[in-house]
Parts: sequence; C-alpha cells; structure tokens
Amino acid sequence: MSLLTDLVNLNLSNTTDKIIAEYIWIGGSGMDMRSKARTLTGPVTDPSKLPKWNYDGSSTGQAPGEDSEVILYPQAIFKDPFRRGNNILVMCDCYTPAGEPIPTNKRFNAAKIFSHPAVTAEVPWYGIEQEYTLLQKDVKWPLGWPVGGFPGPQGPYYCAAGADKAFGRDIVDAHYKACLYAGVNISGINGEVMPGQWEFQVGPAVGISAGDELWIARYILERITEIAGVVLSFDPKPIQGDWNGAGAHTNYSTESMRNDGGYEVIKKAIEKLGKRHKEHIAAYGEGNERRLTGRHETADINTFLWGVANRGASIRVGRETERNGKGYFEDRRPASNMDPYIVTSMIAETTILWEP
Repeated sequence: MSLLTDLVNLNLSNTTDKIIAEYIWIGGSGMDMRSKARTLTGPVTDPSKLPKWNYDGSSTGQAPGEDSEVILYPQAIFKDPFRRGNNILVMCDCYTPAGEPIPTNKRFNAAKIFSHPAVTAEVPWYGIEQEYTLLQKDVKWPLGWPVGGFPGPQGPYYCAAGADKAFGRDIVDAHYKACLYAGVNISGINGEVMPGQWEFQVGPAVGISAGDELWIARYILERITEIAGVVLSFDPKPIQGDWNGAGAHTNYSTESMRNDGGYEVIKKAIEKLGKRHKEHIAAYGEGNERRLTGRHETADINTFLWGVANRGASIRVGRETERNGKGYFEDRRPASNMDPYIVTSMIAETTILWEP
C-alpha cells in the first residue's frame, strides 16, 4: 500500500508528457500570494507559450462580485521544487478581460520603466536583502521565544549557531535549496539580530527579474512554512520595544556606476534620491514608521542621510565602493513588506529618468 508521501512524490516524467503548472499571483492586500494549478503539455520554458488563465477576483479583493473575472498573464517560469520533474511555477500579473492592468498590478508600470531605452542601456542590477520573522502558529509569537515571555536581549543571535540562539534553521536551509532548484538567484542566507528572524538575499538580478525572483522566493518560503506548521511574517516591526525590525535593503548599481568614475555617478544618484525621499518612503512598505526610528540600525523616517559604511543611514555606500571609485550602494529604507516591483523601478526611475 502506498503512503501519502509516496503519491505526493510521484515522478510523472516517465509516464506522461503532461506537466503541472502552478500559476502564482499577488492578491488584493499587495502581500498575500495566491496560486492554483493546471495541467498542460510540457515541457515549457517560455512564458509566452503558456495560456492565459483567470480567477475570481471578488474572492481576493481585486474585483466586484458582479464582474469578478481577472485574467492571469504568465510572465516568468521557475522549476517547481515541490512537485519537481518538468513541473513549473509561473509568476503572473493580473489584468481585466479588456486587457487593462488591475490597480494591484504593480509589475505593469515597473516593466514600462525597465523597458525605457535609457534604463535598458544602464543595465540596472539589484540585490535585495529580504528579512522575515518565523512565528509559532497558534500564538503568533516568534519561533524559539517562550510563550508570553521574552528571550535574552539581542546580541548572541545574529549569524549564530546553537539550539538556544538559532530557531528555524531547517526551514531556512530548505528554502535556500528550493530557491536554487527553482532557478532563483538566491545568493545567501543568515540569522538576524532578533531571534526568530532570518534573511535571504536575491541577486544580482537585472531589471524586472529582481521583482519576479523575489516574489517567487517569498512564495516558496510561504509553502515551506506551511509544511512546517510555522507562520511567516513580513511585518517591518513584529515585536515592539528593543528589538530590531525587518527590512528589505535594496542594493543597486548601473553600468555607469560599475565603470571607472562611477563613484561620482553614485553620489549624483543619491542626491536625487534625497530630493524624492518622501515619495520613496510613501512607497517603501506599510508600517515602516514603526521600524525607521533612528534606532536599531535605521535612519529616522523623516531624515535622509547617506554615509560610507554607516548602517544608521538611509543610503549606505560600502568601503570597497569608495576605495575603488565605482560599485554600488544600498538603500536601507525599504520595509520587509515592500513590493519589489515598486521599489526597484522607482529607484531606477529616480536615478536614471527623473530630472529635478
């Protein structure tokens, strides 16, 4: 008699040319990830070869009940680490039946910015540091914390090892390998300053692919925490008090910044970002005011400050970039719940297209 796990892990490749495609999209809150699966003839590696699909937008807060159909446009394909074989994950964005992007489709405008000739010529690279917190399912309290109580103060937990300091490493490592399998350019992971909090990095990724890859990495993490019976939180300040918040620091460079003389280009770009500080903050994630307090390695939300190797700044430039006279910088303002389509395209728009 087969066990349930045997059937879940069945390899279909030897018995059929059919594949399972998991269509994934962003729901009405801007952070809830939705998905459903369909059977197709495979293998498929080009998203333009995939059929469009639809879903009930009234059940995701994206359409009224009397006109609820929302159309999914496949945009990027990744290998499915859960079903494996030739099965795929498909990152989609959402449109009305008339072909108009719905209001929560932030990918559409980002793609327009990234397809602008001036932006394309600069080949913008991104590396996004996604922080998150693992919570105990029934009490919504960080993993490893005593229920109703607190662990010892911050200090021993960052990049630590040990049963009393690192909580949830099996989830973190499973996610790391699953992303590599899927084709996400995940570049590393580490334990964070607050116990129960971790970080993974995606990049370098060029243009719109940074957003696609980060959303798929988030989806994979949601699925793994579902299996583990743990709740995943992207709240930028999950625990009030003397505990670090959670961000999504966004590292950025253009062709001009990476070439000789790039440090001057970086400084001019940072000057532009400072002039649009309020607009960027407004788009960098909900609840960010609880995180950007001027404490816990942040700059105050109302202050724009940049510096070399300064983790209390809005924008940090690395020592190596300063020494080499070229390289990249890190925007430390985005919250952990930011939309990478918005943040990456806005940085490109401000630094390349916008003229004060």
